[in-house]
Amino acid sequence: MSDSGQRILVVDDEIPIRRYLRAALSAQGFVVYEAANGTEAIQAVLANRPDMIILDLGLPDFDGIEVTRRLREWSQTPIIILSVREAETDKIAALDAGADDYLTKPFGTGELMARIRVALRRMTHQPDDPVILVDDLRMDVSRRLVTVGGGEVSLTPTEYDLLRLFMQNAGKVLTHHQLLKQVWGIAYENEMRILRVNISNLRRKIEADPSRPHYIITELGIGYRLRTKV
Repeated sequence: MSDSGQRILVVDDEIPIRRYLRAALSAQGFVVYEAANGTEAIQAVLANRPDMIILDLGLPDFDGIEVTRRLREWSQTPIIILSVREAETDKIAALDAGADDYLTKPFGTGELMARIRVALRRMTHQPDDPVILVDDLRMDVSRRLVTVGGGEVSLTPTEYDLLRLFMQNAGKVLTHHQLLKQVWGIAYENEMRILRVNISNLRRKIEADPSRPHYIITELGIGYRLRTKV
């Protein structure tokens, strides 16, 4: 349970969904605010300063992706999309707009709570810390040193940059587009093969069993996520 009274804003035009999430989140100790559309959502963020936003895409005034874009102009509050839309294009658009995670309805409450915990941990993580620790994976940014279970791992500069991006965004889904743009640059945004090759090489170096990865998880058709303990 959350004993800190952390604030969560639930944005959904369906009253039963809001009622269910209020009950589930309140039972975990969260303070819950509600909004029924995009306009109310932005006003609620300004008024209540939530620690987390759970956002539906199909809102009556403007789309949840647009809400995400507008919020990301000035807010880094973690956003989890909760939507009936299952198309990869919708997921990619939401994540590229700045959402931290995406779950489709119907959803398991346990999984939602786990994703919330991961996102809240990311919120309190200081990205400029010299050492980033995810499970047994450790990165000392100041020394450009990576270890797994205490053993040093030798990475190429590109593999290191890729892993650093994952570790700084642990638990967050990163799209192919985001990874290619941030590691290789705009000119490589469509070079899927170079991304797949480097992910494969990175897995061979940090995973105990690259065929069943523990750290770098594939989000089919969307991108990858560095899994953390939940």
